[in-house]
Amino acid sequence: MSLGPVMLDLTGLEISPEEREVLAHPLVGGVILFSRNYASPDQLQRLVAEIHALRSPHLLVSVDHEGGRVQRFRHGFTALPPARIYGRIYEQDRKRGKHLAELGGWLMASELRAVGIDFSYAPVLDLDRGVSEVIGDRAFHSHPEKVGDLAQAYVAGMRRAGMPATGKHFPGHGAVAPDSHVDLPVDERCFADIEAEDLYPFGRLIRAGMAAVMPAHVVYAAVDERPACFSARWLKDVLRGQLGFQGVIFSDDLSMKGAQVMGDIVARGEAALAAGCDMVLVCNHPQDAVRLLDGLGVHDNPVSHLRLARLHERHAVSREALQASTDWQQAVALLEALQDHETLQLEV
Repeated sequence: MSLGPVMLDLTGLEISPEEREVLAHPLVGGVILFSRNYASPDQLQRLVAEIHALRSPHLLVSVDHEGGRVQRFRHGFTALPPARIYGRIYEQDRKRGKHLAELGGWLMASELRAVGIDFSYAPVLDLDRGVSEVIGDRAFHSHPEKVGDLAQAYVAGMRRAGMPATGKHFPGHGAVAPDSHVDLPVDERCFADIEAEDLYPFGRLIRAGMAAVMPAHVVYAAVDERPACFSARWLKDVLRGQLGFQGVIFSDDLSMKGAQVMGDIVARGEAALAAGCDMVLVCNHPQDAVRLLDGLGVHDNPVSHLRLARLHERHAVSREALQASTDWQQAVALLEALQDHETLQLEV
């Protein structure tokens, strides 16, 4: 059985009998985990192994685990700094900032891979323009080339740990104030302005082999009346055509307010897949997930199957071996210290 185009979530610390049945549906291809699914590293490792054992090839298991405000697993995992800290250090010392960003990507990915998780939706490639609170310190910097520089280092760290990277939120969420979780942001800028700045980090990371991209639930009114996640202009013409991206395109959560302009959950799923997404996410609304699976119909895209298969887990080390390594111990010491502004001059 190949991986289907729908990724959904779970309600608790274990897979319920009803969820087990849903996960067997041929249109399901993965699971995204949240804080409610986490009690301890051991429990998480058992849960991930159980999800993986349900199907062959195994369902993809993912999480939003960037660091800072967006880190789903806390106790038992290293407290990771927000991306902005790497940008601040980069301003003082470019080489050091890139080194620490690479270390941050490696540590995040290594700890997740040690419990079996396939990938985290990271890094954020948005520009911090001081406008969007939902992005804010999740962005590396406000300058396109500096975001590209730091993100490329971060992705190199993820790759060293055996984890593929997902750049978000294409083509850039940083220029709008509303949060697409609760509103539909509209960016009025012309394509040339977006291309010159916001697209730069995406283009650079795509050329470096980035595995996946997640588009924004933002309308770029001068380009298309549809949010980017549902726009063939953005996904097929720009992302695939102009930028040459050959990896996986994930929708952002179809339950978000910014997606609801496209109609009910089935209409949203159909529109996102038709626009060019390989996999769509439905989070925090299990009934909507079931409605989507019931209403989507047959969806068999061999090219998407191949793209998704490339995201399956790479090499991983046990938690015990990871935490016994000098690399892990030094990385934890350095990155935890970064969150205290008094230690920003710590020698690397």
